[in-house]
Amino acid sequence: MASHQQTLPPVALEHPDPVLQPGHSNKSVTEKIAGVVLTAKSPKQWFFVIGIAFLVMQLLPGSLTGLVLKGVGLWGINQPVGWGFDIINFVWWIGIGHAGTLISAILLLLRQEWRMSISRFAEAMTIFAVACAGVYPVFHTGRPWLAYWLLPYPNTMAIWPQPRSPLVWDVFAVSTYATVSILFWYVGLIPDFATMRDRAKTMFVKRLYGILSLGWRNSAKHWHRYEMASLLLAGLSTPLVVSVHSIVSFDFSAGIVPGWHATIFPPYFVAGAVFAGFAMVLTLAIPVREWYGLKDFITVRHLENMGKIMLTTGLIVVYGYVMEAFFAWFSGNEFEEYLLFKNRLGGPYAWSYYMLFLCNAVAPQFLWIKSVRRSPAGLFLISQFVSVGMWLERFVIIPVSLSRDFMPSSWGMYYPTTFDWATFIGTMGFFTTMMFLFIRGLPMISIFEMRTLIKPKAVEAAH
Repeated sequence: MASHQQTLPPVALEHPDPVLQPGHSNKSVTEKIAGVVLTAKSPKQWFFVIGIAFLVMQLLPGSLTGLVLKGVGLWGINQPVGWGFDIINFVWWIGIGHAGTLISAILLLLRQEWRMSISRFAEAMTIFAVACAGVYPVFHTGRPWLAYWLLPYPNTMAIWPQPRSPLVWDVFAVSTYATVSILFWYVGLIPDFATMRDRAKTMFVKRLYGILSLGWRNSAKHWHRYEMASLLLAGLSTPLVVSVHSIVSFDFSAGIVPGWHATIFPPYFVAGAVFAGFAMVLTLAIPVREWYGLKDFITVRHLENMGKIMLTTGLIVVYGYVMEAFFAWFSGNEFEEYLLFKNRLGGPYAWSYYMLFLCNAVAPQFLWIKSVRRSPAGLFLISQFVSVGMWLERFVIIPVSLSRDFMPSSWGMYYPTTFDWATFIGTMGFFTTMMFLFIRGLPMISIFEMRTLIKPKAVEAAH
């Protein structure tokens, strides 16, 4: 990894929007990315956003404290709607975390260079989204202090997890996903921790990054072990992209509730998770690249590629919607037909189904237009539609299906309470707070990976 201290003159590259804009050297890349963390100043927008997010986050401990003291009756769940905001938001947050694993693992194995500018950012988003998701199943049980019963720990009472319970499936899937994601994220940070250690001005910061860098000295042996560990974790993470949300979809498809009992759910949920995940990456990355002046690292090409992935996965999601209706009609099952053609289209929750189609089927079609894919404002707006639409999809799948049981005598409406909304909004505050603390305390873009994109002067001159 040769070092070029002088700044390279601007040159014309073959691609009109290169992964890394010309005019950068190893030194300039390091100074710009590390400077975001090591500088004593932050943009005014950072203080504004984290201040609001921290205040909103206070809703989470407040609502969960009330829940522990009073029980899950504070939520809007009832009979027959035993699942409400808790499972809706659990699936929504797990889906948001999928983009980080896709960008980091699958695109790494495919040697896609454009992932380097956004991989670190997306990996952090994955960890915080999974943390938000984990809140819901633990407190949904009503006894969070007994959550360890879900783990197969040695005990004398022979209380083992019930392998037929979807809750147990989720515990194993999500805990494995979170563990591998954290390891992958931390291993990728080790070379950058060493860079931050060497550039830190104060002894406390230098020692802190020194501990986190695990004695990294930039030797060939260290790089060899790093590459082996990265490829191993990427190989472990790749099947997790498919398996985790497939297992989450089994929570529904293993049941006999109309609208749930479908074999299309696993691929349909995985595509929807990547769809929602990339929408959240764009929601966070577009303002950050503007506030911190990172347009030469997170280029228009990155935004366009993410727009293309959103369009592709969005079309798969729309295909799932169409197939749901086709299966209901082709099966001749009167319960499935009622759910799809009467309850969802003309029932009391019909507004959510039409809004779902507007957000997930209509809005992403503008991504066919190249100027929209290359417009930060256009992508940001479409990302908001997708985030809302994917939340509405979970709302349509869960309360809308459960509110109309097989017998009309068991019908009942679901209305979220103040505690439902407070917990959900509180998790959004927690997620935003953690993301902006990450931006301030750790390099949000991989320094050493961006250095690999700098071409030697001889190669540049050939262009």
